[in-house]
Amino acid sequence: MFRSIRVNIGLAILIALIALFLVRVHNADGSKLAADGPLEGRRLAEAWCKPCHAIEPNLAGTSDQAPGFAAIANRHGTTALSLKVFLKTSHQNMPNLVIAPDQADALANYILGLKNPD
Repeated sequence: MFRSIRVNIGLAILIALIALFLVRVHNADGSKLAADGPLEGRRLAEAWCKPCHAIEPNLAGTSDQAPGFAAIANRHGTTALSLKVFLKTSHQNMPNLVIAPDQADALANYILGLKNPD
């Protein structure tokens, strides 16, 4: 009897957690929520990139070799895909970050948000 109640309570909690996760991850139209938003990208840039890169247009980075994010965004050929590929590829002058796909999306979206309107 008590085991049956514990199992039912455990299943109810599991279902509630799954439902909460699904609601948190997707909007009604199926698009992702804030994980890809500019605030998340900025937070990641502050944590990982700011030591070397200028992560805002009018700020300087600490490394002369690391381009600022606005300069990267305004390069010809910079796209979300090119940024995500770059972030997932090892480079000699950058730390080897282990970055999840949603984090790469958020950083790419943040960087592209710094592009000057043409």
